Amino acid sequence: MREVQARAGTGQVVVIGAGIAGLAAAHRLLERGARVTVLEASDRVGGKLLPGEIAGARVDLGAESMLARRPEAVALARAAGLADRLQPPATATASIWTRGALRPMPKGHVMGVPGTAAALSGVLSDEGLARIERDAELPRTEVGDDVAVGEYVAARLGREVVDRLVEPLLGGVYAGDAYRISMRSAVPQLYQAARSHASLTEGVREIQANAAAARQTGPVFMGIQGGVGTLPLAVAESVRARGGEILTGAPVTELRREARQDAAGEAWRVIAGDRVLHADAVVLAVPAPAAARLLRAESPGAAAELDTVEYASMALVTLAYRRAGTALPDGSGFLVPPVDGRTIKASTFASRKWGWIAEENPDLLVLRTSVGRYGETDILRRDDEELVEVSRHDLKAATGLDATPVATRVTRWDDGLPQYPVGHHARVARVREHVARLPGLAVCGAPYDGVGIPACIASAYAAVDQIQGDLRGVEELTAHPVQSLHGGAGE
Repeated sequence: MREVQARAGTGQVVVIGAGIAGLAAAHRLLERGARVTVLEASDRVGGKLLPGEIAGARVDLGAESMLARRPEAVALARAAGLADRLQPPATATASIWTRGALRPMPKGHVMGVPGTAAALSGVLSDEGLARIERDAELPRTEVGDDVAVGEYVAARLGREVVDRLVEPLLGGVYAGDAYRISMRSAVPQLYQAARSHASLTEGVREIQANAAAARQTGPVFMGIQGGVGTLPLAVAESVRARGGEILTGAPVTELRREARQDAAGEAWRVIAGDRVLHADAVVLAVPAPAAARLLRAESPGAAAELDTVEYASMALVTLAYRRAGTALPDGSGFLVPPVDGRTIKASTFASRKWGWIAEENPDLLVLRTSVGRYGETDILRRDDEELVEVSRHDLKAATGLDATPVATRVTRWDDGLPQYPVGHHARVARVREHVARLPGLAVCGAPYDGVGIPACIASAYAAVDQIQGDLRGVEELTAHPVQSLHGGAGE
């Protein structure tokens, strides 16, 4: 093996993982004067952010939008030179395909939970609307240290609210089960409202009033011309321009503490292929199973906790049609509640949602569907052709679209989304407690502080602060988790 004191000197940091969290950590470290080497097991950077093309059109084959009401993602895009390519959705009007029809996505709710029954009129049955009204008469429902979103909302407002609105919205973010997902971690605003109000609808109305008083302006979500998948490429280019080194095809097989070669105390030895790197600090920005494997020797407690993290798999089906003679309903797409028994869980009308796709490809109409939720394994065992056919079947039933696509692509994200069950916050706290016993080590990314792009970047920045002795970022994320919202339809 080659011994590498990568860019030797004080302040050498190895970042393991070149998804958006790892790249953001590297970018921040270089801003602060550290020497940085990023190691990525796969042959590309970006993780779940993946640019691609179909029928000559540039598209996203992973996440397609980022929350703009948090500063981290938009600010990093600007710092990486993408300011003039930031674009909000051309339309934010989405639908929900439920009870046999496409219905306008309700307004006046917090992740599907309404402030009044009237907000869900048209989506819920009369019985479901009447059940919401009972919330004001019910005694307080104690939430304790945490509670499942679906369990709590169903107890307050009835299962129909959960099954027809909360479930598809949360499923779009986590590909999970609303009756298992942590309210404290996934929808922290609702958790705080549940702790401070006897009535859930009253708590939602207060959230809405506070938001109105804050007078936030500008789009809720943002995209990037050419696709959000270009963000990690631009950040990686910026990292290299600042002197950072990024090695792909470099899976790390060992992470161990070692005696410093040039001073008293300990540092880190990182083995990746035939390289042995020595570093003052390490930021671990990889999925939970990989983190568990690397931490097993030095922090078996953290590894044991990370071994319990479950993941959901999903697939994105991208379809391109000739625009001539192809009609679609208005809006950016639609969500599908699992209770309706459909195969797809959402569809995005990408050419409608993103103006740059339509401008670059005026003769094409690009759509995408998503399939796969937590625990659904049979659907993802089907081959690509079958997933295209079931997507076309559901699209025809929902929209009437019966044209033959000129091109299709299936992108599979196996074990792509970590699940946040009840008690997720406590598990993350235990992981960080174990890791904190090892100086110069921090963890970040989707398994901890949120699955959205701003959440991953905030997690990365907190990790950088931590290895530099500042715990305020971690404490802020612990006290105020970053809520990952759904980007409209088909996210």
